[in-house]
Order: sequence, then C-alpha cells, then structure tokens
Amino acid sequence: MPTHGLLIDYDFCTGCHTCEIACKQEHNLPVGKWGIKVFEFGPMEIQSDKYLITYIPYPTDLCDLCEERARKGKLPSCVKHCQADVMKYGAIEDLAEEMKKKPKMLLWAPK
Repeated sequence: MPTHGLLIDYDFCTGCHTCEIACKQEHNLPVGKWGIKVFEFGPMEIQSDKYLITYIPYPTDLCDLCEERARKGKLPSCVKHCQADVMKYGAIEDLAEEMKKKPKMLLWAPK
C-alpha cells in the first residue's frame, strides 16, 4: 500500500510540459515513454467566443515518485521543476486533506 503521492491542481496547469521533460531526464526515458504526461482537453466553448483549454498532468505506471530522490529528502523531479507550482508531494492522508479545500485536483499514488 503506497504511503506517499502527488496532488495535482490541474485548474492552474499552464501546459508547459516541464514536468514531462524533468521526469524524462531524471529517469532517462526513451522517446515514446513518460513517467508523467500532460494531456490537453479542449478547446471547449464555455461562452460565445470564449474557449477553455484544460491541461491535466497525469503520472503513468512508470512513475515511482522519484523514489531515489525521495529517499534523499528531495522532491520528485516533476514537482521540483513545475513552473506553475501546481504539484505537491507528501503523505497521502495529508494530500487528501489538502484536496478538501479546492476542487479540480487529482490525487495520485503509485501501485
């Protein structure tokens, strides 16, 4: 049973893909493989002439929450390098409490 996870506030993700790049470099992942992947939803018309694009960073099964970094007391690479500061790493119980404060968040823990 996992004890730690990622809390991602996708309401403010800008879609910069920095988390993807940081993860690929940290784990030396080949082309076509990601530890975290940013998905784009939209554009969706929300009003006449107003559109919304939502970016959702989603960890894949290759994500190990940067286990080696975490053992050294460091943040996972995606969290450290997130330009919009929308990711938090911590104990699942603490992140679940944080989730109660705001909608549009994703809590992820590795299997």
